[in-house]
Order: sequence, then structure tokens, then C-alpha cells
Amino acid sequence: MDAFTVVLIAVGLAMDAFAVSIANGMTITRNRRRSALLTATAFGGFQMLMPAIGYLAGLSLESIIASVDHWVAFGLLAFIGAKMFFDGSKKEKPQDGPTDLKMRTLLVLAVATSIDALMVGLSFAFLQTQIAVPIAVIGGVTFGLSFVGFYFGCGLGKQFGHRIKIVGGAVLILIGLRILLEHLFA
Repeated sequence: MDAFTVVLIAVGLAMDAFAVSIANGMTITRNRRRSALLTATAFGGFQMLMPAIGYLAGLSLESIIASVDHWVAFGLLAFIGAKMFFDGSKKEKPQDGPTDLKMRTLLVLAVATSIDALMVGLSFAFLQTQIAVPIAVIGGVTFGLSFVGFYFGCGLGKQFGHRIKIVGGAVLILIGLRILLEHLFA
């Protein structure tokens, strides 16, 4: 597999993580530098881990995983998006302090945005492609885009305030819906 193709795959896989990183950046108001690094590391790490798992799983599990991966991603993103939407629609209380990144939420988002990478790993196994370089590129591109996306989201959050959670929640729900529809109608 040539380098250009690997980079295109990496960018394509990173787009969901990039969008979710923007949503995270819009809602996180405390420890932003730490949160940006954690977000980028979690997303980049899972984007590296999932193709490796997919590659190791091989072709025998492809039909089972392919039949449910889109439902899992949709469910996780819709649940977190609905919670963000609900939190953003509540009247902001004066005693509400800065919001911090919750590790459990970050891990769920990292898994949800990297499920497609699992299928890419399966395709690498099918094509008998070497996997070390592609997963490193996928992880690096996802890390970089997620880091930049987080700070872009921070700027949006500062500009629009607490209600931006509604937008972030809607973005997550739409990403989940896009994943679901792409798999159902592809």
C-alpha cells in the first residue's frame, strides 16, 4: 500500500475524532491543555489499537463485526450527544463551575469514533498488507487533528458560552447517525 493511500485512509478515519474533539473543546472549560492532550492521545491511541485488533481478528469475524459496528457507534455517540444536548438546554446556574474532562466519557467517545478503524484493520488482513506503518500514520494523523480540533472547539466555546453544549451534542448525534446511515445504505 503506497504512502498517499495510507495518509488518505488516516485522514478519513480521523474525521469523526476531529469533529468530536471540536465538541469536547467547546464544552471543556478547565484544564484545557491537559484535556487537549488526553483527547488527542485517547483518539489517536484507539485509532491505532482498533486496526491492530481488526488485523488480528482476521476474516473469520468480519461478517459478525460488520453487522453491528455501526449500531454500537451510533448508540454510544447518540447517548453522549443527547446528554450534552440536555445539559446545554438546562438553565445555567450561577454556581456551576468550570467543566472538566471525564475519563469515562472520553474512553466511550474514543471507542465510538474508532470502530471504523477496526474494519480497516480487517481489510488490511484481507489484503495481506503490512500494518505497522499504516497504524502509526493513522494514530499520528488522528492525534494531530484531534489536538487542533479541541482548541478550535475551545474558541467556539468561549465565543458562545454554556449553550454551545447543545451544538456539540447535536454534532455527536449527527455523526452517529451518519455512521449508521452509511452502513445501512452502503
